[in-house]
Amino acid sequence: MEIRRSGGQPSSRGPSEYFIGQVRIDPLLSPPEPSRVSGASVTFEPGARTAWHTHPLGQTLVVTAGSGWAQRWGGPVEEIRQGDVVWFPPGEKHWHGATPTTAMTHIAIQERLDGKAVEWMEYVTERQYQR
Repeated sequence: MEIRRSGGQPSSRGPSEYFIGQVRIDPLLSPPEPSRVSGASVTFEPGARTAWHTHPLGQTLVVTAGSGWAQRWGGPVEEIRQGDVVWFPPGEKHWHGATPTTAMTHIAIQERLDGKAVEWMEYVTERQYQR
C-alpha cells in the first residue's frame, strides 16, 4: 500500500507548448508499471485551454469546479460543468478548458500506450475557441 498525502506533490504550470493561458496541474496518480493509468487535477483560469491533442487509449475528464468548454475535431463547442464526466475515445482530436469568464477545474484520467499518454498538436485558434 502507498499513501500519497494531500499537498505532498508540487503543483506545476501547464507548459506554454501545450496550453494557452494560466493553467495549474496538480498530480494525483501515476502508479508504477504494469499500471498504465495517470491522472491530475487541472485548473484553467478564465480563457485558458489546452492545445488540440489526442490520447492513444482515450481520456476521461471529471469536472470538479466551475464551468468550461470542450470540443472534438469537427464538432460543436460543448459546455461542461461541475459534476459532468466527459469521455474522449482513443485517437479523438479534442481540446478543453475554461470559458472566457469562468475558471474550471477537472480531473483528467488517461492511460499510457507504449509509454505515451498524449499526442500534442496545434494551438486552438481564437476563432475556434470563440465559436
